[in-house]
Amino acid sequence: MDLEKPPPPPRPAPQEPQGCLVAAIRIPVRIVVLVLVVPVRMAWDALVVAGRFLNDTVLRPVGRALLWLGRALFVWPFVALWRYVVVPVARGLAWLGNILFVVPLVWLYRYVLTPVGHACAWLARGIGAGLAWLYARVLTPIGHAVMWVLRGLGAVLAAIGLGLFAAVAWLARYLLVVPALWVYEWILTPVGRAVAWCARGLVWLLGTIFTGIGISLYWIARVLLVLPALALYRWVLAPVGRVLAVVGKEIWDALGHAWRVAGRISLAVGRFLANLFRWTFVEPVRWVYRTVLTPVGHVVRDAVLRPVAEAARSVGRATRQALTAARESVRQARADFRRMLFGEPKQPEAVARREPPGRETRTLGSSTTALTKD
Repeated sequence: MDLEKPPPPPRPAPQEPQGCLVAAIRIPVRIVVLVLVVPVRMAWDALVVAGRFLNDTVLRPVGRALLWLGRALFVWPFVALWRYVVVPVARGLAWLGNILFVVPLVWLYRYVLTPVGHACAWLARGIGAGLAWLYARVLTPIGHAVMWVLRGLGAVLAAIGLGLFAAVAWLARYLLVVPALWVYEWILTPVGRAVAWCARGLVWLLGTIFTGIGISLYWIARVLLVLPALALYRWVLAPVGRVLAVVGKEIWDALGHAWRVAGRISLAVGRFLANLFRWTFVEPVRWVYRTVLTPVGHVVRDAVLRPVAEAARSVGRATRQALTAARESVRQARADFRRMLFGEPKQPEAVARREPPGRETRTLGSSTTALTKD
């Protein structure tokens, strides 16, 4: 017994509710669209087939030929120019520049500028040592004495300045700050508060006036513009838009359906034309090739071409043998002529060898002496 609960069956996709208007529009629209789309689809399929055939038979070979021609005219000459002209010339110029500029400059730097630089550095170190001694032994004591005098003068001047600053600060406080503070507290503050209260009242009055005007304009615009526009949208534009949406959706669906049906019709017509071309042209040509040209070709091959090839091979073998014999005769005649002019060549003298004269040499496992020979 199966205790597990079986899964529920899949729910069908919900379909949109369709009214009588949709059903009344769909069939005429699909018929009209199908009549209009079938020639367009057949013309499109014919253009696609023609384009593929043109691409495979004309454009692609022409493109490859143009590519090869472009390489032959533009790429390979520049590659050869770079490889066989520019690179050798550049190497020669580099070698010449090394000989004419780099080597002399290196020699000048090593044997002229370096000793001069060392001498200048030694002279600069001597001058620096003299200036350091002058700074430490002469300028430093003088600077310390001058700084002691300046610190004394600075202390005197600071005391005088502090006294003058205290006097000026007392006078400024009682002549400027205290009167200005009294004027701010007892005159400017009440006047400012009165001006601020008047400004707040004026702002409230202006805000009230403008708020009333805004509310009036809002209700006027709402009554004269918004409510008519809302009624127009709700009772005229929305129903018309829904009808146009239904018509547009049905036209789009009809176009898709008609395009697919036209594709099936175009495929059937194309297959019919392909079979017609096959049975009227391809099959007769194939039958002629298979039943007429192939036996004739076999007869020509067996009766003409093979004997001609055998005769050509035999002539080639005879020619090669004649050339080999002539070459041997010429080599022998040349050796006889050399022997007649210079005599027999001197034979090398035999030299006593410790190794046996045979092909096999002495190894660790065998011996060539008379006593131990197997």
